[in-house]
Amino acid sequence: MTAAHADPVERCKISARNIGELSGLASDGSKMYATNDGGTKLTVSVLNKDCKVERTITNKTDPFDVEDMARTKDGTIWLADTGDNGKKRETVALHSLSPDGKATLYRLSYPDGQHDAEALLMDQKGVPYLVTKEPFGPAEVYRPDGELRSPGPTKLTKVASVDLKTTETAGGPTRIPHSIATILVTGGAVSADGKVVALRTYTDAYLYSAPDGDIVAALGRDPVRVPLPNEPQGETIAFEPDGTLLTGSEGVGQPIRTVAGATGLVSPKPQAGGNPASPGGAAGDANAAPATEDSGFPTWLAVVVGGVVVLGGLAFMARKGKTR
Repeated sequence: MTAAHADPVERCKISARNIGELSGLASDGSKMYATNDGGTKLTVSVLNKDCKVERTITNKTDPFDVEDMARTKDGTIWLADTGDNGKKRETVALHSLSPDGKATLYRLSYPDGQHDAEALLMDQKGVPYLVTKEPFGPAEVYRPDGELRSPGPTKLTKVASVDLKTTETAGGPTRIPHSIATILVTGGAVSADGKVVALRTYTDAYLYSAPDGDIVAALGRDPVRVPLPNEPQGETIAFEPDGTLLTGSEGVGQPIRTVAGATGLVSPKPQAGGNPASPGGAAGDANAAPATEDSGFPTWLAVVVGGVVVLGGLAFMARKGKTR
C-alpha cells in the first residue's frame, strides 16, 4: 500500500442544522448534494461551493437508515438505505430520486444474513455495490445478482472482500478504539469516468485503480491511502468531475474538505498481483510515497485488541429507525 502526500483543504463549513448527520455526498462539479443519516422522508440538500443550501429535493418515502449516496450522469440520485446496526432488517433498500423528487424503491436481500453497510459504489453501467461496515473482519462487497426490481427484493451476491489495516491517522469517534475506527468502511465513491474507486474509514480514504471500470477487480488491487485526519465522524466521500476528492463528517459546522487531483494519485495501469478477495497489486504513481505511520495490524489483531470495548461502544452508532 502507498500513502499519498496530500493534505485535505477546507472548502467551506456546513452550518445548516438540518444537515447535522451528514451521511452521503455527491457532486456535479458546480453543486454538491448532501443527505442526512435518518429522517422521516427522503431528503437531499443541494449546496453551492460555499456550503449554502440552495434548494432541497424531497419525497415522502420514509426510509429506515440512509447511509450513502451516488449520483449518475442523468442526474438521478441513488440513496443507500442500508444501515442496520442492530442486524434486524429482513431487507435493505436503494431509492432512486430524480431531480424533480420522484422516487422508486428497490429492496435488496443478502444471501448470508444481515449486514450493516455504509458505502455505495455505482459503476458506469449503473450496477450498485454495497460495502459492509465490519468491526470483526474484512468488509464484504455485494451487488445484485440481476436487474433491480421495484419493489423487489432483488437478491444480492457477495463478490469481494476488502481487508484494511489499522493506521495512526488521528480522528474518528472517541467512543470506540482507534484501531477499530481506522478499519470501518463508512463511505464510498466512484470517479466520474469510472476509473478510480474510493472507500473511506473514519480516518482515511483508499483509492483503487479501475482502468476498465471493473469495481471488483479494482478492489483487488493495492490502494493509495489518503489520510483524512481530525474528522470526528467522517462518513462521506465523493468525487467531482475533475478528479477532486470531497470528504466530510457528521456534526453541525463541520467542513467539507477537498483533495485536488486525487484521481491522479492512482496508477492508471494495474500491475500483476492481487485478487478481489484479498487486495494487493497495483501501486501508486510518482505523486505517492511509501506508506508511513501505518501500524500494520491485521484486522484480526485489531479485533482482539478492541473487541471487548467495541461490544459496549457500538451502541453509540445505533440509529433510531422503524421496523420494516
